Amino acid sequence: MSMLSDFKQFAMRGNVVDLAVGFILGAAFGKITSSLVNDVIMPPVGFVLGKVDFTSLYLNLSGKPYESLAAAKAAGAPIIAYGSFINTIIDFVIVAFAMFILVQQVARLAPPPPPPVEKNCPFCLSKIAAAASKCAHCTAELKAA
Repeated sequence: MSMLSDFKQFAMRGNVVDLAVGFILGAAFGKITSSLVNDVIMPPVGFVLGKVDFTSLYLNLSGKPYESLAAAKAAGAPIIAYGSFINTIIDFVIVAFAMFILVQQVARLAPPPPPPVEKNCPFCLSKIAAAASKCAHCTAELKAA
């Protein structure tokens, strides 16, 4: 086989395509949650905390005063934009919580695993049928489960 056909076979495997679709949907979901945090959640939180816009919070390391974060950035001043970091942390927590809820719901919909067909004998540790009442290897009597 040529390298091109090997690559095509690899790229068209179900799990690679599923991973690509998941990655694209995850990126889109990230944009939605960023908008949710920046445009819906943070404005009321900032209002409750005294009309604070977290994205405008910064620490100026130059000592020269600037009227806004944008002005400090435009002047090339060394700054620490901790307000953007706070927004990013809140964004991450919301995404992580949403993914947690999603995984929980998917797990509920999944069928339960089938019962085991084998078990280990508690005396000789040999594999035996799950319904066995006597071990075929050591002939020990097994308690009913």
